[in-house]
Order: sequence, then structure tokens, then C-alpha cells
Amino acid sequence: MKKHTLVSALCSTALLVVISAAVALAQPGTGGPGPDPVPPVDPNAVPIDGGASLLLASGVALGLKKLRDRRKAQAR
Repeated sequence: MKKHTLVSALCSTALLVVISAAVALAQPGTGGPGPDPVPPVDPNAVPIDGGASLLLASGVALGLKKLRDRRKAQAR
């Protein structure tokens, strides 16, 4: 009974992979709109977004926690 279940599960999975691969390789029916023109970018520009500020804030918070823990350990 287990062998039958395993074979049917493998066949189902293989069929699903084949169907999804056929859909993934399908081409669109129309040409669609063209790409948007890309504005010129300054090569020296560095993008600083919310991620960098979050990393900085978390580093400051970790440093303050370490200082507080060190002061507690020295007070004992």
C-alpha cells in the first residue's frame, strides 16, 4: 500500500512540474509597452535608505545594552 502511495505522489509531482514549466515558458500574446527611459544616474551616488538607518540604530542600541550590562556587572 505504501508503494502505491509513493508512486502516485511522485507521478502527481512530476505532472505538476511539467505543467508549471510549460506555463512558465509561455510567451505573451502582444508586444506590450516598451521599457521606460532610464534617467542618467550619478556614478558616485550612494543610495542610503531606511535599511542603513535601521542598522545604525540597532548598532547604537546594542552598544548601549552592552554598556549597561558592563556597568551592572561592575556594580556587583
